[in-house]
Amino acid sequence: MIFRLLLVFFALTALPAHAGEAAVSARLLVQESPLAGFQFHQGKRLWGELRVGDRLDLIREPDNPYDIRAVRVEWQGRKLGYVPRADNEAVARQLDRGARLEARIARLKQSRNPWQRVLFEVYVDSAR
Repeated sequence: MIFRLLLVFFALTALPAHAGEAAVSARLLVQESPLAGFQFHQGKRLWGELRVGDRLDLIREPDNPYDIRAVRVEWQGRKLGYVPRADNEAVARQLDRGARLEARIARLKQSRNPWQRVLFEVYVDSAR
């Protein structure tokens, strides 16, 4: 269901603006996910520096040997983890198409479970 909604949303945001219309820009939330692999990368070391609202970079890894749809998540050039495999198809597809996606830290939580430590949101810039 959510995947279908994302597809419809991305199709609508890809429509060209009509000539003579003023450019419109909106940042629309399209996905919220926990950060996968936090415990295996630099997340633990950087924990004290991370803040809610911090910008994250989404980087495609099409040659990743474990997942051809892999999307790496970085904070200030340092790898924190990945978009979870179960949630990465739409994000990977849009990055491959050149969509302007933005990610931000939505929640930070002290937890023994690394899947609960960082929640991030993915937005699309619908500038037209």
